[in-house]
Amino acid sequence: MANASYDLVILAAGMGSRFGGIKQVQPVGPHGELIIEYSAFDALRAGFDRLVLVIREDIEADFRAVIGKRLEQHLNVCYVYQELADLPSGFTPTAGRTKPWGTGHAVLAARAQVRGPFAVINADDFYGASGYQTLAAHFAAAPDYAMVGYPLRQTLSEHGSVSRGLCATDNSGHMKRITEITQIEKVANGARYADAAGQRHTLTGGEMVSMNFWGFTPAVFPQLEALFRDFLRRNAADPKAEFFLPTALSALNENGAAKISLLRSSDEWFGLTYREDLPTAQAAVKALIAAGRYSDRLWA
Repeated sequence: MANASYDLVILAAGMGSRFGGIKQVQPVGPHGELIIEYSAFDALRAGFDRLVLVIREDIEADFRAVIGKRLEQHLNVCYVYQELADLPSGFTPTAGRTKPWGTGHAVLAARAQVRGPFAVINADDFYGASGYQTLAAHFAAAPDYAMVGYPLRQTLSEHGSVSRGLCATDNSGHMKRITEITQIEKVANGARYADAAGQRHTLTGGEMVSMNFWGFTPAVFPQLEALFRDFLRRNAADPKAEFFLPTALSALNENGAAKISLLRSSDEWFGLTYREDLPTAQAAVKALIAAGRYSDRLWA
């Protein structure tokens, strides 16, 4: 394990509606291992030895029974709740809203538990070991903000559309902007999507995208809260509007309030967006075990 010690914030409060259940507790390994276990295993080896799980209170029992009891054997684990009522003073939940406020709000939910430089990931995404190692090296050299990106073609689903943050960088490799794009569909020569006006656009698949794999310092929390206040003012009447983390970080970057390095993982990404993605994820883990990347029993 690396000498440095960092926190890993895992966003697990999503409702999993497209997956048809709580997708974070679906096994992908040969002995019932979960994607979140492989993430914790890889992160621990890179120096991320404390987990902050962002969940909803109503799924806490499932997480403690299925996930917590596994992870707590190997790491320090704490839980925080992402709840609709966790809002800045002066704001109340939008009438008719039932889903969480988005990934930016989920990171804010962890603010009381984070100790120093920390990573943020999704619970149902497999990022590979090199991303954690690259981020830990970044923190050791210059503890500022970073994002680990992946080529778009690696992140598409065969079973439906996805949303991705499209990254643009300057010549030094720092982020210029992140554009959140929804309803991206895989096609034979890349991908396509329609913008808000209904105009169709094509993508090559080689574009770097955000998969919500971030590195921050605690300085990000007051910045996110200020942006969240502005979001709430602008979207008070929209029960479905989401405070996207990539959009928030792009705003900080563009106005000069943050400098974000774009890091690249040498590993493949895969995840569970739809229930039909599960066999693909299981096959990917099996191949990694066969290649010697993991033991047949992960923690053995």
